[in-house]
Amino acid sequence: METWAIVLIVISIVSLAILIGLYFAGKKMQEKQSNAEAQMKAAGQTMTVLVIDKKKMRMKDANLPKVVLEQTPKYLRATKVPLVKAKIGPQITTLICDPNVFDLIPVKKEIKAVISGIYITDVKGLRTGLDSETPKQKKKREKREKRAAKLKSLTKK
Repeated sequence: METWAIVLIVISIVSLAILIGLYFAGKKMQEKQSNAEAQMKAAGQTMTVLVIDKKKMRMKDANLPKVVLEQTPKYLRATKVPLVKAKIGPQITTLICDPNVFDLIPVKKEIKAVISGIYITDVKGLRTGLDSETPKQKKKREKREKRAAKLKSLTKK
């Protein structure tokens, strides 16, 4: 048998083994995630919350408890997380928000939120209706194209 054929067979066997390993690892991680979501739903409580401010910040720059920062992996501490500063009863706290729910939360309004620990999993309107279709932020590229078109129209005149 020629050497190129042997090399090709070895490469295909190794790549097949890697793909099988990734399949099972992905399946295991998906199972862990579904278990964690089920636990969060079970521990969730509906609370009335007055939203003071919301923004995306790095976890280490946010005013989160020290325990939360210690439990997060180091590579995730620098990523931006949707945070909501809210008044729950007499206490003002910083809460981490689900990215899907973050766009629905109105600022400076009272809402009913399903909270599990310091994580907001769902929101419901209380005295004001929540906009289910909020206008999405324009991408940087769209903004640049709009500015370029505006500059073109000004230079032509």
